[in-house]
Order: sequence, then structure tokens, then C-alpha cells
Amino acid sequence: MCTVTGAASGIGRALAFALAEHGAQLALSDVDAEGLGATAEQARQLGAETVHADVVDVARRAEVQDWADATAERFGRVNLVINNAGVALTASVDEMEWADFEWIMGVNFWGVAHGTKSFLPHLRRADPAHGAHVVNVSSSFGLFGMPLRSAYSATKYAVRGFSESLRNELRREGSGIGVTTAYPGGIKTAIVRNSRAAQGTDRTEVAAVHDTLAKTSPEIAARVILTGVRRGRTRVCVGLDAKVMDLGTRLLGSAFEPVVHASIERARSKVVRSSARAL
Repeated sequence: MCTVTGAASGIGRALAFALAEHGAQLALSDVDAEGLGATAEQARQLGAETVHADVVDVARRAEVQDWADATAERFGRVNLVINNAGVALTASVDEMEWADFEWIMGVNFWGVAHGTKSFLPHLRRADPAHGAHVVNVSSSFGLFGMPLRSAYSATKYAVRGFSESLRNELRREGSGIGVTTAYPGGIKTAIVRNSRAAQGTDRTEVAAVHDTLAKTSPEIAARVILTGVRRGRTRVCVGLDAKVMDLGTRLLGSAFEPVVHASIERARSKVVRSSARAL
């Protein structure tokens, strides 16, 4: 029995579909009721044994706890919890509004913490023959702090530290529950188009730069993440860019920063030139 948050679109939807194709029992959640309903219907058509979809705001602890308890009661067991829901914010530290900072922290970090802590008691009761596993989705920006993404990177680094500590706690107690942290790079989703940004930000340009850099489809991302779970991987870098980010920061440290900045600037310049030609 598998749960996926942020299932209305992007990686969450692709994860739901990939699990459905294997006949999984699914409990899906999102704040987007229409998108969630579409995901659930398609998952049924793809072969999911059972699908339940609930509108849940992962930033609200009580909602997640109620969903976790209801899910465990409905299915009788929980084997795989994927805390995937996430949002984005483009703003410098100076420009960022506190309300936006709290919003992104509520979804990206607290959503992961709420989902993990609410489902953990149910995972402990899972039949060892079927296994129990938590997947927490961080980001390549949880490996490297990007300019204008300080709040986003903060949430993703927090997910990384939280998940690593959880894994070591479970290992220390001899638990069989696995913990995988996923680090997607640029994925072809609408997360940037649906994001918040500082006043005066050219949102069209920001989205276009993301589209230029994003090379991995949600479907490939889902497949890589689930393969990592099956193989018991603790870290899964999704996409070549995420793998380069991981290796570059390990080998070069802060010397890797100019390389990343140059890559972003090339993408931005390409977008600017394309916009100029269109005019």
C-alpha cells in the first residue's frame, strides 16, 4: 500500500501512474482537487488495485495526521510513504517576504516532517514480508545553494538532514524501515510556473530559464526514484544535472560555484536572445 503527496501533477502524478501500473493500492493527496481527481482516475485505468484521493494541505499537521490514520484504517497497512509535495519561490534574501518564507517552509519541509511522523507508527506495523519505506523528495538545490533560491534551498537542505537523521535513528534501533532521499535536478514540470516570486521578478523569464535547463521528464524521475527504493538506495540523484551537482560539490566544494553560475547565465542569455528575436 503506497501513499504519494503532491499527486495532482509533476513527479507526484508520475509516481502514482508508475505504481498503478504495478497494481498498487494507492492513497493520493494534493491541494489541487481537480488535478488530483484526474490523477486518481487515470491511475485506476492503469491498473491500480484501489485508489483513494484526498485533498490534504501537507503544511497543516492535523490534516496530515487525520489522513495518515484514515489511510491506515482504510487499507489495514502502509508500506511506502512518498513525501513529494513541493512549491518554489524565486527571491533574494533581501527581497523575500516573511509570509512567502513561511509558506514554502510549511509545504517543503513541514510537509515532509508531518508526513513522515504521522505515517511512521503505521509503517512500524507493516508486515516485514512486504517491507516498509519512506521516500522524502529533496532537490539538487539541497546539494548546492542557488542564488535567488535561498528559501527553497533551505527547505531542501532541511529535508536532507531530517531524512539522514531519521535513517540513522532507524538503523540504530534495528528497524527494517528504509529511508530514501531523492534529489531531482531540472524536471519538466510546472513547479516554477506555479511558484511565488519577489515583486518585480520577470516570472516569464524565470520559467523560460527553468524550461531551458530542465532535461528530465517526470516519468523518468518517477522510474529512477522507484528503482532506487527497490534497490534500497539511501540517496537517489535524478537526472544528469543532479549527479553533476552532487559530484561537483563533493570534489570541488565552493570552487564549483562559478561553474554552476556560468551555466545558469548561459541559459538566461539564451532566453533573452530568443525573446529579442521574437520581438
